Amino acid sequence: MNLRLIILSAMALVVASCGREASTEEVVGATARLYYESLLEGRYDDYVAGLDGWKEMPPAYREQLRDNAKMFVHKQEKARGGIKSVEVSQSEVDTENHQAQVFLRFCYADSTAEQVVVPMVERDGVWLMR
Repeated sequence: MNLRLIILSAMALVVASCGREASTEEVVGATARLYYESLLEGRYDDYVAGLDGWKEMPPAYREQLRDNAKMFVHKQEKARGGIKSVEVSQSEVDTENHQAQVFLRFCYADSTAEQVVVPMVERDGVWLMR
Protein backbone atom coordinates (compact mmCIF):
# COMPACT_ATOMS: atom_id res chain seq x y z
CA MET A 1 0.00 0.00 0.00
CA ASN A 2 1.47 3.36 -0.89
CA LEU A 3 1.11 6.67 0.89
CA ARG A 4 -1.60 8.07 -1.39
CA LEU A 5 -3.66 4.92 -0.93
CA ILE A 6 -3.38 5.25 2.85
CA ILE A 7 -4.63 8.83 2.67
CA LEU A 8 -7.48 7.97 0.33
CA SER A 9 -8.42 5.04 2.56
CA ALA A 10 -8.51 7.34 5.58
CA MET A 11 -10.78 9.79 3.84
CA ALA A 12 -13.06 7.05 2.52
CA LEU A 13 -13.29 5.44 5.95
CA VAL A 14 -14.33 8.67 7.60
CA VAL A 15 -16.84 9.59 4.89
CA ALA A 16 -18.40 6.12 4.77
CA SER A 17 -18.74 5.84 8.53
CA CYS A 18 -20.31 9.23 9.00
CA GLY A 19 -22.38 9.62 5.84
CA ARG A 20 -21.20 13.22 5.51
CA GLU A 21 -18.10 15.13 4.50
CA ALA A 22 -15.28 14.44 6.92
CA SER A 23 -13.81 17.22 9.03
CA THR A 24 -10.09 17.88 8.91
CA GLU A 25 -9.84 16.51 12.46
CA GLU A 26 -11.44 13.24 11.37
CA VAL A 27 -9.20 12.91 8.31
CA VAL A 28 -5.96 13.60 10.17
CA GLY A 29 -7.00 11.23 12.97
CA ALA A 30 -7.89 8.44 10.57
CA THR A 31 -4.63 8.99 8.69
CA ALA A 32 -2.50 8.69 11.86
CA ARG A 33 -4.43 5.57 12.86
CA LEU A 34 -3.84 3.99 9.44
CA TYR A 35 -0.10 4.71 9.66
CA TYR A 36 0.07 2.88 12.97
CA GLU A 37 -2.13 0.05 11.75
CA SER A 38 0.27 -0.44 8.81
CA LEU A 39 3.08 -0.63 11.37
CA LEU A 40 1.24 -3.29 13.37
CA GLU A 41 0.52 -5.27 10.20
CA GLY A 42 4.25 -5.44 9.43
CA ARG A 43 4.14 -2.94 6.58
CA TYR A 44 7.12 -1.00 7.92
CA ASP A 45 7.92 0.72 4.63
CA ASP A 46 4.38 2.14 4.51
CA TYR A 47 4.80 3.42 8.07
CA VAL A 48 8.13 5.09 7.19
CA ALA A 49 6.51 6.59 4.07
CA GLY A 50 4.12 8.36 6.45
CA LEU A 51 6.99 10.36 7.96
CA ASP A 52 7.54 13.96 6.93
CA GLY A 53 10.54 14.22 4.63
CA TRP A 54 10.85 10.50 3.97
CA LYS A 55 11.46 11.03 0.25
CA GLU A 56 14.52 13.17 0.95
CA MET A 57 16.01 10.75 3.48
CA PRO A 58 19.06 8.76 2.44
CA PRO A 59 18.18 5.09 1.88
CA ALA A 60 20.36 4.01 4.82
CA TYR A 61 18.43 6.31 7.17
CA ARG A 62 15.08 5.02 5.88
CA GLU A 63 16.35 1.50 6.56
CA GLN A 64 17.24 2.49 10.12
CA LEU A 65 13.79 3.95 10.65
CA ARG A 66 12.25 0.76 9.26
CA ASP A 67 14.37 -1.35 11.63
CA ASN A 68 13.44 0.90 14.58
CA ALA A 69 9.74 0.52 13.76
CA LYS A 70 10.13 -3.25 13.62
CA MET A 71 11.95 -3.23 16.99
CA PHE A 72 9.18 -1.08 18.50
CA VAL A 73 6.53 -3.61 17.48
CA HIS A 74 8.65 -6.51 18.78
CA LYS A 75 9.22 -4.71 22.10
CA GLN A 76 5.49 -4.11 22.52
CA GLU A 77 4.77 -7.78 21.81
CA LYS A 78 7.24 -8.90 24.47
CA ALA A 79 6.16 -6.36 27.08
CA ARG A 80 2.36 -6.49 26.81
CA GLY A 81 1.47 -9.09 24.24
CA GLY A 82 1.40 -6.51 21.48
CA ILE A 83 -0.85 -3.66 20.44
CA LYS A 84 -4.16 -5.17 19.39
CA SER A 85 -5.93 -2.03 18.24
CA VAL A 86 -5.39 1.67 17.67
CA GLU A 87 -8.17 4.16 18.34
CA VAL A 88 -8.33 7.90 17.74
CA SER A 89 -9.13 9.69 20.99
CA GLN A 90 -8.92 13.24 19.71
CA SER A 91 -7.37 15.40 16.99
CA GLU A 92 -6.39 19.04 17.30
CA VAL A 93 -5.70 20.84 14.03
CA ASP A 94 -4.01 24.18 13.43
CA THR A 95 -5.22 24.84 9.88
CA GLU A 96 -3.31 28.10 9.54
CA ASN A 97 0.05 26.38 10.14
CA HIS A 98 -0.94 23.03 8.58
CA GLN A 99 -0.13 21.13 11.77
CA ALA A 100 -2.03 18.78 14.02
CA GLN A 101 -1.75 16.61 17.09
CA VAL A 102 -3.52 13.29 17.08
CA PHE A 103 -4.12 11.49 20.36
CA LEU A 104 -4.12 7.75 19.73
CA ARG A 105 -5.05 5.07 22.22
CA PHE A 106 -3.05 1.85 21.95
CA CYS A 107 -5.01 -1.11 23.32
CA TYR A 108 -2.71 -3.97 24.35
CA ALA A 109 -3.30 -7.71 24.54
CA ASP A 110 -2.87 -7.63 28.33
CA SER A 111 -5.98 -5.38 28.62
CA THR A 112 -3.97 -2.22 29.31
CA ALA A 113 -4.07 0.91 27.19
CA GLU A 114 -1.81 3.86 26.57
CA GLN A 115 -2.42 7.24 24.98
CA VAL A 116 0.25 8.64 22.66
CA VAL A 117 0.44 11.95 20.85
CA VAL A 118 1.33 11.89 17.16
CA PRO A 119 2.37 15.28 15.78
CA MET A 120 1.32 15.66 12.14
CA VAL A 121 2.06 18.15 9.39
CA GLU A 122 0.25 18.72 6.08
CA ARG A 123 2.41 18.74 2.96
CA ASP A 124 0.76 19.21 -0.44
CA GLY A 125 -2.60 18.05 0.91
CA VAL A 126 -1.18 14.94 2.62
CA TRP A 127 -0.97 14.54 6.39
CA LEU A 128 2.38 13.13 7.51
CA MET A 129 3.85 12.30 10.89
CA ARG A 130 6.53 14.67 12.18
